[in-house]
Amino acid sequence: MPKRIYLFILIILASYTGVSAQKIDTLSITLENVKYAYPVKYFAVQTEGQDLRMAYMDIVPQQRANGRTVVLFHGKNFGGYYWTNVIKALTDRGFRVIVPDQIGFGKSSKPFIHYSFHQMARWNKMLLDSLGIQKASILGHSMGGMLATRYALLYPQNVEKLLLENPIGLEDYREFVPYVSTEEQYKTELKATAESVRKYYQTSYFTLWKPEYEELVRIAAGVGYSTDFPRWAKVAAMTFTMIYEQPVVYEFPYLKVPTVLFIGKEDKTIVGKGLLSPEQQALHGQYKLLGKQTAAKIPGAKLIEFEACGHIPHLEVPTEFLIALLGSL
Repeated sequence: MPKRIYLFILIILASYTGVSAQKIDTLSITLENVKYAYPVKYFAVQTEGQDLRMAYMDIVPQQRANGRTVVLFHGKNFGGYYWTNVIKALTDRGFRVIVPDQIGFGKSSKPFIHYSFHQMARWNKMLLDSLGIQKASILGHSMGGMLATRYALLYPQNVEKLLLENPIGLEDYREFVPYVSTEEQYKTELKATAESVRKYYQTSYFTLWKPEYEELVRIAAGVGYSTDFPRWAKVAAMTFTMIYEQPVVYEFPYLKVPTVLFIGKEDKTIVGKGLLSPEQQALHGQYKLLGKQTAAKIPGAKLIEFEACGHIPHLEVPTEFLIALLGSL
């Protein structure tokens, strides 16, 4: 076989292998090919002339039921898939656990709509009403903490306890993060790669990187190979704008439900961090201070802090977090 033809065949085979690898890594923007630990159901939502689907898990107690329910609200860069150890711990103690993927996230629809914490809270209330749940404890992580706070402000009579795990929104980002339009943020979201996602998680979310965290990167970056990735990026930009423009920090004193803050003290998360200089970054996102400041604002709030822990205590220090969570419930 002539050498040129041989080299040409090798190039074709290499290209084919690369395409196959990409396909293996490709995830749909509604994560159909990501397996959640428990069965996923869908709740119908209608808004702005669109029929949407809100994914959720409804997990029954594994031991004697205690008649109580805990609802888990995920963070901006996640879905119900990262709650598995928390679900198991709660259901083993007799709790029913509801785990929604918010509209725009996870396995739920990715519509172009006006994203609002008020609207999201209403959808979650509608979901719980449809399941016959009149009162529940709400655990919100990161962006889910902002949503959980809004939910508790809107529906205090339906909240047994408000549980906030390293919530964002403990500062008003508008005061120090430069404004960018949704369109500008969309262009930034389009540039996301596995490498940039991994670097962000390593520097922003965890104090020590572990191999098991790679699965979070695989899911977050896998949608980048999808032909629908521009839609995913646009929705990510829209929810960035929602977080920036809809603070809850001024309303903590108005909470009327028992509240517990779970804070990894090494967390330095800032929404829009990349828009700040290193000097500006050092002045904000200091959760070892923000946790105490926020607890002081909320009537009767309890603060539980975790040493050597960043943004996601339920993954970085799972034993300590679950003991604290179950004790708080």
